[in-house]
Amino acid sequence: MTESFGNAGGFGGAGTAPPILSFLPAGSWEVGRSIDSVVIGFDHRFRRRLLLRTEAGREVLLDLPQAVRLRQDDGLVLPDGGIVRVCAAAEALLEISAADSALLLRISWHLGNRHLPVQFLGGCLRIRADHVIAEMVQGLGGIVLPVEAPFDPEAGAYSVAGGHHHHDDEDDHHHHG
Repeated sequence: MTESFGNAGGFGGAGTAPPILSFLPAGSWEVGRSIDSVVIGFDHRFRRRLLLRTEAGREVLLDLPQAVRLRQDDGLVLPDGGIVRVCAAAEALLEISAADSALLLRISWHLGNRHLPVQFLGGCLRIRADHVIAEMVQGLGGIVLPVEAPFDPEAGAYSVAGGHHHHDDEDDHHHHG
């Protein structure tokens, strides 16, 4: 199935952002095929509709039938078949580690109990930078290291796959009052 996509550049003026109506999950397409890329922070990666500016300066309109959680290396399919690669923006995170796995497990339970998105990496966890949570983790005996990195937490309660719609993507910012 070889298709030729013509020239991927012509959109008839910058004012008309082409709609992106479908996306390809990471791993299901060849990232080398991408014609452009877009860097998106975690807050904007769970969306149905969003105007994006790509690295090459073009505007594209994400316009999906339902909200999806975009991840590193997902592909956004343009109307002419060109694919824009999603890149997760680096952001301020806390990398949490502990002297032993039992303590790390206990810390992750406390984080989960607060419904915080958590990224699990080998022997450590990553959460968004939050000094209140950092103090809690240190109080539990954990080690907190500030890092700048893309944030790709576990789907968990933030997943929309299979129709389990948890609408906390809009109001999960009330936990620090």
